[in-house]
Amino acid sequence: MQTSTTPYIAGREIAETLGVVTGEAIIGANIFRDLLAGLTDIVGGRSRAYESAMRDAREIALKEMADEARRKGGDAVVGVDLDYETLGSGSMLMVSATGTAVRLR
Repeated sequence: MQTSTTPYIAGREIAETLGVVTGEAIIGANIFRDLLAGLTDIVGGRSRAYESAMRDAREIALKEMADEARRKGGDAVVGVDLDYETLGSGSMLMVSATGTAVRLR
């Protein structure tokens, strides 16, 4: 499944627009990850634990979006947008992916 943040796929013509598709992933932060992030805040640097959680959530959201596009008969998703939000008291991370499913010629 090809995906693009642009409204087209380079070198391909869109034959049909199939509608908006989405995927969401909500990942909970655990106490170990929070502890490591707290230490990183004190000494500086990157929080690899949170980066990994965000990467995993993004991949899940994109996969769910692509799966929905396939179910609609699409072979690409254009105009992809990723949004990141915290939920609750900041202990949950939500990533949502939204785009337009299309059928290419």
